[in-house]
Amino acid sequence: MPRRILIAGASIAGTTAAWWLGRAGVDVTVVERAPAFRDGGQNVDVRGVGRAVLHEMGLERAALDRGTGEGGTAWVDAAGRARARFMTGEMEGEGPTAELEILRGDLARLLYEATTEHAAFRFGDSIARAEEDGTVAFVGGATERYDAVIVAEGVGSATRERVFPGENDSRWMDLTIAYFTIPRTPDDDRLWRWYNAPGGRSVSLRPDSHGTTRAMLSIHGPLPEAQSWDAPRQKAFLRERFRDAGWETPRVLAGLDETDDFYFDVLRQVRMPRWSRGRIVLTGDAAWCATPLAGIGATLAITGARVLAGELTRGGDVPGALAAYERAMRPMVQQAQGVPKIAPRLMHPRTRAGIRLLHAALRAASLPAVRGVTGTLFGGRRDEPDLSRYEDGRVRMAVR
Repeated sequence: MPRRILIAGASIAGTTAAWWLGRAGVDVTVVERAPAFRDGGQNVDVRGVGRAVLHEMGLERAALDRGTGEGGTAWVDAAGRARARFMTGEMEGEGPTAELEILRGDLARLLYEATTEHAAFRFGDSIARAEEDGTVAFVGGATERYDAVIVAEGVGSATRERVFPGENDSRWMDLTIAYFTIPRTPDDDRLWRWYNAPGGRSVSLRPDSHGTTRAMLSIHGPLPEAQSWDAPRQKAFLRERFRDAGWETPRVLAGLDETDDFYFDVLRQVRMPRWSRGRIVLTGDAAWCATPLAGIGATLAITGARVLAGELTRGGDVPGALAAYERAMRPMVQQAQGVPKIAPRLMHPRTRAGIRLLHAALRAASLPAVRGVTGTLFGGRRDEPDLSRYEDGRVRMAVR
């Protein structure tokens, strides 16, 4: 039997898995619904074991070179004055801004370009039906059989819902975030500037490496129905909710008219009781989306893909390899998903007094005497899987 694997989704997780599997000699096809590779997206960071994987792939230096150049994080008041500041070079460990800050699209393209020599990419197609035995029917009409099918489609994965109907116990985080790119101005610096407005609102501006600025508008409170609104309605909602927010909000709202990368996300975690069924397996956000609140989404995607590829190339039967992958990754995922629902509320006070208290707490946390503790909270070690068991990743593909 030919050693064949299908990966659904040319995502960070999907391309990382394809790189490792293809390098091990597996015949890998990546199918992607979009007609071409998709750039774009906001800041992500890669920490700890995720950076170790990039280093193994020979891509860590390139990722650092393509980074946003963000030098730290500052919480500012309505006049733009920093009330608390966390500079990356001053932290013991990593603070809100990691050393490796990169745009999602830049990281995804770096991985994609490195993977094209190891895997075949099929754009403009997707999975219509997938069976436990690895038989896949595509929207384009073809039907093929694979030794394993990896679903790396993202938080709203349609394939996941077809293969695991009713099993996603979503955990809504009561936070809605809109991301988009706006023109850069001379006053924009290399900091992530975070502004809180009364009513559980926040406005963020972050630097990038493309001569523009990445904006975020956040609202605390339950709003699950907004996920299904069309973009014009979502933008109208944001204009109404933020019209009196202050600081640089007018500039940000003006950018809504011109942006071509608007993304509106009602944050929810993906909580799956299992990640595999027969020869089909979930990875990345399709399996465990921890939301941006966890701060390690890209790290989890890269690490999970490495572990999954490692288990599949260690030998043995495919279902056993998928079970071993889940055992290895569950502890890290569960820790990442442990963000309490009170966290978004604490970071988005509803009153001016609450904002003053938040700034005071952050200012105290930024003091030199406690920076070590703060760095541990943001970037400390987690229940990371042991990658040393996959050092001989070129051997036996499981096909039984």
